[in-house]
Amino acid sequence: MTKQNDRIEEELSLKLFVVLTRANQSLKKKVEEDIKRHGLNTTEFAVLELLYNKGEQPIQKIGDKVLIASSSITYVVDKLEQKKLLLRKPCPTDRRVTFAVLTETGTELMGRIFPKHREAIDDICSSLERQEKEQLIDLLKKIGHSAEAYS
Repeated sequence: MTKQNDRIEEELSLKLFVVLTRANQSLKKKVEEDIKRHGLNTTEFAVLELLYNKGEQPIQKIGDKVLIASSSITYVVDKLEQKKLLLRKPCPTDRRVTFAVLTETGTELMGRIFPKHREAIDDICSSLERQEKEQLIDLLKKIGHSAEAYS
């Protein structure tokens, strides 16, 4: 490649970064607004959503699954327990493991708000056709893997 082509590629990469960052900020802002309407923050919602869709989870593994720092999980679980949305359940086979489980109140809340949340995200993404969504998912995975491999 020539220096001119290298420069064009660099400029496109910078533009991609800016556009991707702005799109992410806009999407994140709208999703956070939707979640806050229900008296939750995004971290609390992420934990509830995981439990709602996947069932009880070991507290020690939640952080990896919802991209929350492990140091924050205990705090979030404590807050959700205070709100009576989840409870801790000891593992019957391993004393070192404690599960987070939705309470009936937590299940009812998520049953009421999660479908609306899913619809809100679908509305936000409605400017894309199905094929475009699938293509964008593949492209974003590709760039994510590239970023992880970058040293």
